[in-house]
Amino acid sequence: MAPRTPMVLGLVLLAAVAVATVHFWSVRPQPVRAPEPVADEAVAPALPPDPLRSGAPDPVPRPAAGEPPSEGGGNGSGVIVVDVSGKVHRPGVRRLPAGSRVEDALEAAGGVRAGTDVTGLNRARVLVDGEQVAVGLPPGLPVAGATGGGGAGPAGAPGGAGPSVPLSLNSATAEQLETLPGVGPVLAQHMIDYRTENNGFRSVDELRQVNGIGDRRFADIRPLVRP
Repeated sequence: MAPRTPMVLGLVLLAAVAVATVHFWSVRPQPVRAPEPVADEAVAPALPPDPLRSGAPDPVPRPAAGEPPSEGGGNGSGVIVVDVSGKVHRPGVRRLPAGSRVEDALEAAGGVRAGTDVTGLNRARVLVDGEQVAVGLPPGLPVAGATGGGGAGPAGAPGGAGPSVPLSLNSATAEQLETLPGVGPVLAQHMIDYRTENNGFRSVDELRQVNGIGDRRFADIRPLVRP
């Protein structure tokens, strides 16, 4: 054997041992760390806060125990009910916020018709619940209830219905006749037709001859009119 043979064999053995050691170290099992838990705020950042848990104000007001939910109408809830009649585009009952004025009621009824005389109408007056706003009546002939009062009107006028001064049967318009108790558009037209056919009323008693006026209605109207 040559003198260098043992040295070469030793180097080969060392190299083999080194290769085996490196291979063993590379394939040994490695410890795996578990993932850290994620905070709840990071998982669902888009969820809205719960007002009952976070102390934030409730966006929807809730009634107290035993209190019925408000429906936005009726007395006691900041709403008044008024009747708008006469020469407006949409006459009828209207619900308005408390503190509204006559001008607000006219707007809710579609506005006053063109050419209507509103000289005697105070548009700045504050409305009260249950009153009537009559549009197109001449000054001095207000409709009972226009000021919200519930007292008695002229003698013989139940509940204060009718004009405050006697109404002329021979010169009153259809709208003015409709202010009489129990008189609507049809009966007012019957009265005008009778007046035209008979050259006017010579006495209040002739109302009995108008179609649609019976004894009871005549008794209600008689104190409120004149020929």
